[in-house]
Amino acid sequence: MFDLFTLIPPSTLAAFLAAGIALNLTPGADVMFATAVGLGGGPRTGAAAGIGVGLGSLVHVILASVGLAAVIATHPSALTAIRWAGGAYLAWLAIRTWRAGAPTADRPRRLTAAQAIAQGFLTNLLNPKVILFILAFLPQFTDPARGPVWAQILILGLLFSLTGMAITATYGAFAGRMGAALSRRMSILNRAAAVIFGGLALRLVAGK
Repeated sequence: MFDLFTLIPPSTLAAFLAAGIALNLTPGADVMFATAVGLGGGPRTGAAAGIGVGLGSLVHVILASVGLAAVIATHPSALTAIRWAGGAYLAWLAIRTWRAGAPTADRPRRLTAAQAIAQGFLTNLLNPKVILFILAFLPQFTDPARGPVWAQILILGLLFSLTGMAITATYGAFAGRMGAALSRRMSILNRAAAVIFGGLALRLVAGK
């Protein structure tokens, strides 16, 4: 078993955590997604979407640690296919959310926590930018002299994903509370969420 502080000195770990938390606090695609889910489904589903995003990030970290992400990143066709698949999925979410009305007694809210987790997971997993970001960010805090680089990437990625999961889930839950306070205007909130999903789809396909 690897010693955390042998592989990653406390000073490096502190710098990494500070940088990672700052990046996660900056509203990006993941935060916008969890916010949209929270607005449309309430704090529970908003938080669940953030958890799903974190789980998707963990998959990217595992791929990076075993080298598969580097292989994918060197094949533009693979990245393009992933980008278009992610864009299509977000566009589908946008259309479905736009068409949804307010929940009623005979038609409860559409998303369960499990469904929100699944959506967050797929949204993150189908975003090739996450692959490229992990490959660019995590290795900056590794050093082959300290031990296996794959183990360092795995540990750093785990910490980054867990902090990101907590922050994104908090954003989603907060948006859900705002949405719950405006539940009588749920149709408006659904359309606002649909616009966010649509914007994310366009941004992903455009590669921005």
